[in-house]
Amino acid sequence: MFTVEQREALRERALKLAEEDERVVAGAAVGSLAVDAGDRYSDVDLTFGIAERVRVADVLDDWTRTLVDELDAVRLADLERGPTTYRVFLLPDALQLDLSMTPAAQFRPAGPRFRLLFGKTAGSETEVAKPPVAGDLFISTPTTAGDIFGWGVIYALHSRACIERGRLWQAEHYVGAVRDHALSLACLREGRPAAQARGYDDLSDETLARFEDAHVGAADPAALRTALAASVLALMREGAEARLPHAHVAAERLAELADVGGGA
Repeated sequence: MFTVEQREALRERALKLAEEDERVVAGAAVGSLAVDAGDRYSDVDLTFGIAERVRVADVLDDWTRTLVDELDAVRLADLERGPTTYRVFLLPDALQLDLSMTPAAQFRPAGPRFRLLFGKTAGSETEVAKPPVAGDLFISTPTTAGDIFGWGVIYALHSRACIERGRLWQAEHYVGAVRDHALSLACLREGRPAAQARGYDDLSDETLARFEDAHVGAADPAALRTALAASVLALMREGAEARLPHAHVAAERLAELADVGGGA
């Protein structure tokens, strides 16, 4: 697992990229590290405002090439929420980077966990954030192998953090999400419907046998780690069988999560 020093070095490198890129006019820390010291399991979560008449996608793609070339980052998933595009990366030692970019004219806090680092927001810094618009209970994931796999990896990292923080019901939710993303990949492989679990019961007996230990038996750390290990192993196997380009790298970086004896 990554060290706090590795996490801080990644944060500083991302901020250096922003400093060197004239297209970036504002930046902020978001998430737990924006409001306090976070903890051992906090990831790097940064957001940036992009200058007028510059495409956010162009800046994100340029940064992605740099992160891949310099830091061996693996791009896991993208998410669009209004004017903001989020991109999640997996770095060595299972360090996660959440990077988001928004046109400067719309760059403002989306919630209370926001700390401006440079530049300015679109509204007054003292402006009270508007209540968030009601959203979905779950993040929508396209039924494509790459997206399913990427989100499965993200949920695996969330699962580990929740277990170690003692947030056991939240951990149970995320472990189930890892298992379900692996099952969805299996559905694609066997030509079954992947959406809303419609094809799970029609999977082959051989495939379903791989998931026998992936159910959470109890809301306690040991049971959660056992189910998480089985779910991660299934996800990695399905990623490899789908011949996803970074499946083997992700498997190496999540190896500790797939080791039931490797938990704290």
